[in-house]
Amino acid sequence: MPYTLDQLNAAPLAEAERMLDGLYEHTPWIAAAALKARPFRSLAQLKQAMAEALAQGGVDAQLALIRAHPELAGKAMEQNTLTAESTGEQQRAGLTACTPEELARIRQLNADYGAKFGFPFVHCVRGPRGTGLNKQQILATFERRLANHPDFERAEALRQINRIVEIRLTDKFGASPTLGEQVWDWHEKLAQHSDPGYAEQGQLTVTYLTDAHRACAQRISRNMREAGFDEVHIDAVGNVVGRYQADPAATNARTLLTGSHYDTVRNGGKYDGRLGIFVPIACVQQLARAGRRLPYHVEVIGFAEEEGQRYKATFLGSGALIGDFHPEWLEQQDQDGITMRQAMQHAGLCVDDIPKLKRNPADYLGFVEVHIEQGPVLNELNLPLGVVTSINGSVRYLCDYVGQASHAGTTPMNRRRDAACAAAELALYVEQRAARDGDSVGTIGMLDVPNGSINVVPGHCRFSLDLRAPTDAQRDALAHDVLAQAHAIAQQRGVLLTLEETMRASAAPSDPAWQARWETAVQALGLPVFRMPSGAGHDAMKLHEVMPQAMLFVRGENAGISHNPLESTHADDMELAVRAMQHLLDGLATELQSTP
Repeated sequence: MPYTLDQLNAAPLAEAERMLDGLYEHTPWIAAAALKARPFRSLAQLKQAMAEALAQGGVDAQLALIRAHPELAGKAMEQNTLTAESTGEQQRAGLTACTPEELARIRQLNADYGAKFGFPFVHCVRGPRGTGLNKQQILATFERRLANHPDFERAEALRQINRIVEIRLTDKFGASPTLGEQVWDWHEKLAQHSDPGYAEQGQLTVTYLTDAHRACAQRISRNMREAGFDEVHIDAVGNVVGRYQADPAATNARTLLTGSHYDTVRNGGKYDGRLGIFVPIACVQQLARAGRRLPYHVEVIGFAEEEGQRYKATFLGSGALIGDFHPEWLEQQDQDGITMRQAMQHAGLCVDDIPKLKRNPADYLGFVEVHIEQGPVLNELNLPLGVVTSINGSVRYLCDYVGQASHAGTTPMNRRRDAACAAAELALYVEQRAARDGDSVGTIGMLDVPNGSINVVPGHCRFSLDLRAPTDAQRDALAHDVLAQAHAIAQQRGVLLTLEETMRASAAPSDPAWQARWETAVQALGLPVFRMPSGAGHDAMKLHEVMPQAMLFVRGENAGISHNPLESTHADDMELAVRAMQHLLDGLATELQSTP
């Protein structure tokens, strides 16, 4: 029979230590140290206590723990000396049934890894869903991590150990993260849809109003209907809108708005934006199954566009809700010459209805958004959730340097008007100037030399420019300096500069009351509250213009990388995000019911 948290809290110390035996490989002191923090309100709090005990144990103790782990498909497996837990995990991944060629490859990787780092490769082979990775996924990760710095890899090994322990603890206590697993499954199914040219390569790309984008909208609509939403429709810009009506007894009920975007960057990850759609869908599903209504409406929106990948305009989905949709955008063309108007008409959207999407802020309580962090902070701190304090202000430009294309062999270096070198010089300046502020960031993410050739000095270079900072004043000072330098470089190099501002978003500090609600929800899970700014732009920053907003971040794996196929989180953290939102919904209901 699985243990219960009440049993663990009430047990004598020796018995409690026995209950937690086998979590950390041959290292019982970690669980013993964590038990000093009893009583635990949740398994999440127990996991956190053990992770903190390990973090405070010192480098020598941490290395001893890592070295206590067996090599994958190594001698311990051959000699049947693995722990029962490790045996089951390696069997589940198929590592006990390798071909001779696979064994040879794994042994070489083990040898190379051990020679470089001085400890065995540790990876949670049960993966983000808990059901197991296959051999190919494990070997690809093994090879990728061989390139890491030793200090980073030691920290990554500890993170993997904590993930292994998390799953083992879940098994001991029979506490499967069923809601998180469902949210994870929804992501996997949605990721089956990808634009042509990317789908064939196994890459995820969903840009505005492509066939894949429209298929995603239909799938999300179905998810909402199956979850029990009362109304589901796709609006005039392609947003998927679901409403769960308030308790009929509630008078003058207002609406809580939540959601995020379902479009992606090119060759991106599965969770950016989409997590903020599926978490509230899971919450509504639980309300509907319980036959429960709240004293307010819940409106969940899958915003059709946020990334600005197909057209230069961004935040089309959330912008339309606040009346920030410019008619001239309809004539923008994508790389194939298709205007936004044509794409909308092809998708069956009614352009004339776009102005009708504007919401009346008086009807809304506020906007909340759950989002994967898209950065390394929570991952490095081993924290599953973070409460956002503000969203950085940002500005974007599309730029062109135009010089003179000429022969690469016959044009002297001091006679060149090299457009690509001008862009490269500016990129280095952006890096240096943003670093001067400490918390500003600047990126030239796209560089294109049209019709470039290996033996031709580039005469034309198109590039993007993305500048962000915690306050509008700091952003504007950064932009002023970068644009001044861009013009100075053009003059010095004899090239022409043109630039177009494509997006400007103000910094969006979280509403104190809504931020406090997220903090209360995190505390209710037994987790520490960690406050952090968001360097990325989000739909919340558009809604911020007309209503109070606050965000919750969820830890990302693989150093928190995002806008990348390695973007990842796992079912247990998704479960916590759903639970946190449930606490927020319940707390808000209590507030409204107690207000005269």
